[in-house]
Amino acid sequence: MRNVSMVAEFILLGIPHTEGLETMLLVLFLSFYVFTLLGNLLILLAIVSSTRLHTPMYFFLCKLSVCDIFFPSVSSPKMLFYLSGNSRTISYAGCVSQLFFYHFLGCTECFLYTVMAYDRFVAICYPLRYTVIMSHRVCAILATGTSLFGCVQATFLTTLTFQLPYCGPNDVDYYFCDIPVMLKLACADTSSLEMVGFISVGLMPLSCFLLILTSYSCIVASILRIQSKEGRRRAFSTCSAHLTAILLSFMPVVLIYLQPTPNPWLNATVQILNNLVTPMLNPLIYSLRNKEVKYSLRKVSRIFSESLSG
Repeated sequence: MRNVSMVAEFILLGIPHTEGLETMLLVLFLSFYVFTLLGNLLILLAIVSSTRLHTPMYFFLCKLSVCDIFFPSVSSPKMLFYLSGNSRTISYAGCVSQLFFYHFLGCTECFLYTVMAYDRFVAICYPLRYTVIMSHRVCAILATGTSLFGCVQATFLTTLTFQLPYCGPNDVDYYFCDIPVMLKLACADTSSLEMVGFISVGLMPLSCFLLILTSYSCIVASILRIQSKEGRRRAFSTCSAHLTAILLSFMPVVLIYLQPTPNPWLNATVQILNNLVTPMLNPLIYSLRNKEVKYSLRKVSRIFSESLSG
């Protein structure tokens, strides 16, 4: 990546219209962040420690938990650092890293949700062939593919953004380095790049959403052919958690990129929900209605309690 910038660092101005609320936001966001880390670590421990959960669905859920640990870690530590009264300065390299890893992890999660929808499609529509179709090799390829495509997308968007010259000002009117706010600081015409970036960022989640919609259309059609009410209820219950997680993940993207007039405060609020709240809720969504996960979590908690008391 060719760095032609005259700016060595940027200043993060934070969430718009929240002056004087730093202490309250620090406590709130720190709580979200801690619960996000603990919740996803517990899900990982529950899945790893239980052989009953060593299936393709929980393999992908493991990767989702890993993403949900790192995704909020891209922007939250720096945000919490300056909310506590410390410097709002971020280096040029730090800004590049924030933008890259934000889109890398975000795109990876988007592709992962699509793969998880395909997994549910195979499980419900082809139950007798499920273990053959979703073999260990296939799962490994799909999991690697989500990260690979996420890396390609993030590299493209990061290169697109930082090939521009940044010669001042250096005040980033946001709480982390993202494409729209960075393009406003560029010392060059960005209209064509804004259009390319908008299409690229919009096309990826739209393609994933259409694939997910296709999978679930087939799933619903298959479920409706099940004769017993209990069978239909069980089939729907296996998909409800994933559908809830998808809505929580995709709605912020829709709100941000399809609004007619950009609203900085709304964008920041929605991004906070996407960056902190959704990763915090995912462990609850996937565990509350899942008896096997709850059983494994109780087992992990019991072992942890015994180790502390011993």
